[in-house]
Amino acid sequence: MSTSIPTNSPRALAVAISDDQLTVDLADGRSLSVPLVWFPRLLNATPEARNHWILLGQGEGIHWPDVDEDLSVAGLLAGREVPDSPRRGAA
Repeated sequence: MSTSIPTNSPRALAVAISDDQLTVDLADGRSLSVPLVWFPRLLNATPEARNHWILLGQGEGIHWPDVDEDLSVAGLLAGREVPDSPRRGAA
């Protein structure tokens, strides 16, 4: 039995941010939602700054110029929050 392994990296198409969630729509049809608390810069940013994002590369990453935040789609899929996230060190 063989298993096919995707060779393309996951790519973002769209981003939506609520008061407590970051949602990324992926090119393969998936949507990924993660807690905004994982990303303190975004959590503490104004709604205008949160909604001012640009895709990096072919959608491999997302950049928020107003808050100097960069996130990779691969990192989001792996469940990695930023190092200064309040969740760090939680049991």
